[in-house]
Amino acid sequence: MAPVLILQFMADDGPAFLGTWLRRHGIGADVRCAASGAVFPEEIGGYRALALLGGAMSVNDEHPFLRTAERLIGQAMARDVPVLGHCLGGQLMARALGAKVAASPAPEIGWQRVEWFDSPQGRAWFGPQPAHHVFHWHYEAFDLPSQAVPLATNPACRHQAFSIGVHLALQFHLEVDDPKVRLWLSQAEPEYLEAQRHHASVHGEQRVRDDTARHLRAQQRMADHVYEQWLQPTGVLS
Repeated sequence: MAPVLILQFMADDGPAFLGTWLRRHGIGADVRCAASGAVFPEEIGGYRALALLGGAMSVNDEHPFLRTAERLIGQAMARDVPVLGHCLGGQLMARALGAKVAASPAPEIGWQRVEWFDSPQGRAWFGPQPAHHVFHWHYEAFDLPSQAVPLATNPACRHQAFSIGVHLALQFHLEVDDPKVRLWLSQAEPEYLEAQRHHASVHGEQRVRDDTARHLRAQQRMADHVYEQWLQPTGVLS
């Protein structure tokens, strides 16, 4: 069975729960980490799906690996190879499709409540629950590409997720596990501390830890469903 291609942009932003889920289901993964010097493939051929992780850089930065990632997104979508973007990955999907990515109306760090739009696509991707707490760590946000179906929103950041057929872009980090959250908190940059003073949507370290204990298991149950839909899409999606 062909593997999933996972594009990793930073050393501290590995697949985490996504990797756990793939191993649990016996699905191989080719993880390419730009920060470790790995070269991203030039072609999507030979892969069953494409996943993109997060990163602290902007999608508008002139890193060659970001432009390669956008080309792979375009190839995958043209060939109906399912694409899933987490945070920076979702922003790359939006940019590759011609949408603007810029400073978020409010940065979000920590567990935020998002509401799903009541649509066939939203129910297929996320199930019937109308709202959920999900993990965020972002300062920029995407506009919607013209052909996208909006799937979720919240007061801090209007566009939380969109889909185009079997392809899904997320503004949040569905892939986190507890070690990944703890690692990020231990490496928190001055920008995070400054943002706490100005935005209620940027939570302090202790609140993030407490909310992780409260919400992580439910998010991972939702991730089970999302990842299954991504790799085995329903008729609504395909």
